[in-house]
Amino acid sequence: MPRAKRSKQYRKLMEQFSMGWGFREPYQVLVDADFIAEANKCKMDLVRRLEDTLHGQVKPMITQCSMRHLYGRKSEPGVEAAIEQAKTHFERRRCGHHPDEYPEPLSALECIHSVVDPKDNSANKHRYVCAINDDAVRSTLRQVAGTPLVYIRRSVMIMEPMATVSAKIRSKEEKSKFRAELKTPGSKRKREDDDDSDNEEDEKTSARAAGADQPEKKKKKGRGPKEPNPLAVKKKKSKPTLDGQGTKMPKAKEPEAATQVEGEVEASKRKRRRRKHGNGGVSANDDNAAEAHAVDAED
Repeated sequence: MPRAKRSKQYRKLMEQFSMGWGFREPYQVLVDADFIAEANKCKMDLVRRLEDTLHGQVKPMITQCSMRHLYGRKSEPGVEAAIEQAKTHFERRRCGHHPDEYPEPLSALECIHSVVDPKDNSANKHRYVCAINDDAVRSTLRQVAGTPLVYIRRSVMIMEPMATVSAKIRSKEEKSKFRAELKTPGSKRKREDDDDSDNEEDEKTSARAAGADQPEKKKKKGRGPKEPNPLAVKKKKSKPTLDGQGTKMPKAKEPEAATQVEGEVEASKRKRRRRKHGNGGVSANDDNAAEAHAVDAED
């Protein structure tokens, strides 16, 4: 399996353990004697490789019985370096198997199982990640729900898939949560309504803020027949009105112009009254005066 694909699977697996059983960083990694000896044999940076595999910070731990097993294998090559690494970089986990009471250290199966599942109820109470190279110990720990298992094969650190017991418990919990949500639809609907109302209020406030920042948009005109360009159209000339005698009257746009026109009309009427009629240029008054003079002469 490619390294990138394997790393992605490990990350998802640890996320499932975190959601189902509450695993948190730094992960408590319980290491046995065979695992640390194999890592030193492969010249592996154990802490860094554990962090890469579990995708998080780790706190490596080792039991007192596993340390006694390492001291018993001191003559083997590479074990002394493993002992120094365990003494300096690993936290000592008290398993309760004191040398005074137990002259011989317990096996890795008994010691680690007593630490991971102290009450023997198939529950990983303290959320340990077990880094075990012994197949028998791993097969036993698979029966303890919520226990991630790591081992080394050919200088490659491998994380086992979730055990069947753990997968069944996780699926059962998910189904129970789903049923609980179905039994109480009112609360869920109320929560959704509240979320919708909050979203509407947020949208209104954001729209107001956007309207304050941006200028008002002009309304688009409806489609229809286009009007001619007002600059290209000639203006209509208004025809002047005629008065009673056929003279053109200017437009009375202002009151002063109107009064001036009235004065001119009156003056023209007065002039017409003073004009003399034709027939030799003698007016009617002169004719009357001549007749009266002739009558006086006859008398």
